[in-house]
Amino acid sequence: MDWDACPRSVTGVQVNPVTDGYVVYDPHRERIHYLNHTAAVLLELCTGTVKARDLPTLLQTAYDLPEAPRAEVEACLQKLFAEGLVA
Repeated sequence: MDWDACPRSVTGVQVNPVTDGYVVYDPHRERIHYLNHTAAVLLELCTGTVKARDLPTLLQTAYDLPEAPRAEVEACLQKLFAEGLVA
C-alpha cells in the first residue's frame, strides 16, 4: 500500500445510495458492487486530494473510534483498487 498516494474514485461508475450503503455499477467491467457504510464513506473520501495515510484518521473521527482503523482501511482500499473503483 502506497500511503502517500491520493486515491480517487474512477469516472464512469454509477453510485446509488441505498439504506445500508451504496450499490455501485461499473459499466466498464459490467459488475455490480455493494459497499457498506464504511466502504461508502471511504469511497467518498477518495477524491484524489486526500492522502491514503490520512484516511484512517478521517474514519476514526467520523465514527468516533478509539483508534484509527489502519489495517481495515488498507484492506478496503486494496479491494477498491482491485475492483477498479479507485485509481
